[in-house]
Order: sequence, then structure tokens, then C-alpha cells
Amino acid sequence: MNIAIFTSGGDCAGMNPAIKTFVEECYTRNITPYLIYDGLEGLIDNNIKKAEHSDVSGIIYRGGTVLRSSRSKRFFDHEYRLQAYDNLKSHNIEKLIVLGGDGSFRALDAFYEDFGIDFIGIPSTIDNDIYGTDYCLGVDTALNVIREAIDDIRDTASSFKRAFVIETMGRECGYLALVSALTCGAEVCIIPEIPSNLHTLGEKLKNEVKEGRNYAIAVVAEGCGMSKEVEQWFEEEIGLEARITTLGHIQRGGNPTVYDRLIASEFVIYALDKLINTANNHHAIVYKSGSFDFIDIQTISEGKYTIKAELLKMGQTLCV
Repeated sequence: MNIAIFTSGGDCAGMNPAIKTFVEECYTRNITPYLIYDGLEGLIDNNIKKAEHSDVSGIIYRGGTVLRSSRSKRFFDHEYRLQAYDNLKSHNIEKLIVLGGDGSFRALDAFYEDFGIDFIGIPSTIDNDIYGTDYCLGVDTALNVIREAIDDIRDTASSFKRAFVIETMGRECGYLALVSALTCGAEVCIIPEIPSNLHTLGEKLKNEVKEGRNYAIAVVAEGCGMSKEVEQWFEEEIGLEARITTLGHIQRGGNPTVYDRLIASEFVIYALDKLINTANNHHAIVYKSGSFDFIDIQTISEGKYTIKAELLKMGQTLCV
């Protein structure tokens, strides 16, 4: 049996440990592993090679993906999917594992409908916004990158009696911002899931300033588009000089944490078990309520991820 792995869409820490586990597990199980470089574009362009142990030696501690990644408009045209299928046939590759998000899963689902190539998707996005799973690969590392940045910024905020507005990634999902605000002791958190009330927050902060507070930290999810507004609010309403720090793509990089390395291996092992032992696979593996399961791609596409109610309740006082 020949199985290939590739990474698609945004990179995240944990992809390299997953790739390493895939190659080593395949050889343990007498499966021939293949690596597809450059994501869906590499699948179309036949950038495919048989994996050797040397390809994954020393990559477990590295962020990003040694296979590189891409976003492909071509793959949504049937002629290019046919080209990709012919490439897989030329290598006798029967099954695929894709590390990516819901867009990558939808692309592979179309591929399955066309040609019947079984695949398992491993949710891999720092946004943690894929429906059906509590956890996506890369999230813990991203949270630790943000934590370190906020801890460092707090030092200069307190030194200069300033407010800092820290913008995190997450598209339309406030998970990174909320968890970071809660675990870093931020005074303000702005996320799409909770309508913010700067007036109420302002009254509370102004009282704290009167009592001696001389700096503050606000964590703002990029999807809210409110970083500039919050900066002005700090200066005009609260009376604190303010600065904006947009963390940007630094959140995707970094040395994978122990948790991301471990769960990467678990995702891959369960995915291989499913591919080897059952047929007609066009699923994603999910981690829900402390255990692993598989759900079909249509369910993911039709669902909408929501942050756990308990976390939203904890963050309520930081938002309104």
C-alpha cells in the first residue's frame, strides 16, 4: 500500500512532527510513504517523491512545514484534479493524509467524489475554528507565542504607563484572543463572539486608574477590526497613552510545544489506522471531549465552530 501526506493552506507548528510520525509509522507497518511538496499545487505539478527516513530526520523541533504549502485555485477545476489523479496513479498512491483546514478538506472531498481517492484530513490551523473538533494542530504553540509576546509587552507597558492593544490572528474566530486574554491577565478583550461595550469597560477602567492603575493590556481579535478604535478609546476616554502591536504571522511560527508534538503523532496514528482498516474514507479526524473520532467533510462544511460556553462566560467581564 502506498500512502502520501501533504500540507495545505496556512502553515502551523506541529505539521513537521506529524510528517515525521507519518513516515516512521508507515515503514513500521510495511506501507510505502510518499511526500507531496507545495500542497495542492504540488499534487497538480507532480512534486511527489517516495519518503526516506533522511527526509524527516531532525524536523520534529521545527515550526512550519518542510513540505511547504500553498492555496490552489487550479484544484477546483476538474481538469487539474484529473491531472493530480494521473500523478497519483503514476506513483501507485492509493490514499492521502492532508494537514490543513476546512478549505483543504473540501478540495479533497471533491477529489474523492471524482476519483474515489480515500483521504483523512487532520485539522491544522492556529485559528482553532474547524467545526466538530475541540482542538486543531498548532493552537497550543500559537498561544504560547502570544503569551510570551504579551508578557514582554506588559514589561514596557508598565514602565511607560501605557496601554497596549495587541491584535491576534483568528479571522472571524476569537479563540486565540480570548484564551490569551484570560491566561495573560489582560484587562480588555475584544472578540467577534461577544459584543463589546466600551462604555461599561471604560467606567470600570477609569475607576481603576483613579485607584492607581497606570497601564493596561487589551487583546483584540483581528476579525473585529477594532484595534485602532480601542487605541483611541484608551487615549481619549481612559486617559492612557496607547500603542498597537499587531502580532501577525509570528503566531504561526515557532518551535512546536510538547502538546502539539504529541497530538500531531496521535492524529497521524489514528488517521493511518482508519485508512488501512476501512474503505471509502473521506473524513477528518477530530478531537472532541478528550477522545478522537471521525466526521464527514460535509458535516464540517455545514457546521459553524463556536467557542465553548464556559470560556465565553469566563471572558465576559473582559469584553463588556
